[in-house]
Amino acid sequence: MVDVARQLLDELMGRNRNLDPSASAKEVSWTDEEFCPYFLVKFCPHDLFVNTRADLGQCTKLHDDEAKRLFDEAKPCRKKTQYEEDFLRFCTNMINEVDRKIVKGKQRLLLMNSKTEGGRSVPKQQEQLNSLTERINKLVREAEEAGTRGDVEQAQDLMKQCDQLKEEKDALVKHDSNGWSVTAEIAASQEKQMEVCEVCGAFLIVGDAQQRIDDHLTGKQHLGYSKLRKAVDEMYEARRKNTINLEERRSRDDDRRRRDNVKREERKSRDREDRYSNKREDRDRDRNRYRRDHRDHKERSDRYDNRQRDRHSRRDRNDRDRERDRSRSRSY
Repeated sequence: MVDVARQLLDELMGRNRNLDPSASAKEVSWTDEEFCPYFLVKFCPHDLFVNTRADLGQCTKLHDDEAKRLFDEAKPCRKKTQYEEDFLRFCTNMINEVDRKIVKGKQRLLLMNSKTEGGRSVPKQQEQLNSLTERINKLVREAEEAGTRGDVEQAQDLMKQCDQLKEEKDALVKHDSNGWSVTAEIAASQEKQMEVCEVCGAFLIVGDAQQRIDDHLTGKQHLGYSKLRKAVDEMYEARRKNTINLEERRSRDDDRRRRDNVKREERKSRDREDRYSNKREDRDRDRNRYRRDHRDHKERSDRYDNRQRDRHSRRDRNDRDRERDRSRSRSY
């Protein structure tokens, strides 16, 4: 009781209601263990079935709106994913439990109906009554689904059709040709026919009054299990979309990587061609330079040889001239 009062005061006045005005308030963090992880993800299941047969008791953790806001704004991380997994596991276990209850309820009704009709032939009028009852049950289920969706007009129209079928059923019972005792027995067995709610597992009377149906559809237990089923479906749908988006993103990344690889290979091919072209140009330039150097060297060598020949020729000519001069001088 003290924890409940403390939680109510925290929600009304804030968590820092007892702090001194000069003291600094503690910063709120959604990772603190004092906050309810289920409330941070979506809602706390303990608040759905208060004062019902499915009451889970009072939640021992705090339900803080500021922490929930921080949780919603936080980036995906391991702890946040763990909170979502815990919430989904808890809600799934509750839904599986009520589904087992629904299956057992249907088996129980089937057993009761088999005991009621065992060993006794069903007259033709009772077959008509059974057909009308099935149609009434179908309309009631459709009205419940319309009420769950919030389509009030459609639910009212379906209930009007259900009332008309009930009138036909009553008229068929009144005109029974086999006697009032058989008619009363059939009517009693038909009026007591039950069905199981597909959402919360509660037993419902087929063709019951609209007010009782509305009370059931707006009850805490029915709304609570509807909210649980809707939350689980939304989370699985979100995961499916995230998986599809992740696959699409991976596909886009793979396509981008393939395009990048193709561009990289093309760039490498161009680079190789450029290097080969540059090497060929360098080789041709070296060859031309070598040829030019060789030609220059040959020209220099030829010039040198020509100078040498000219020098030798002049020297020989000079020697001949000197020899001729000496010959003349001796002759005189």
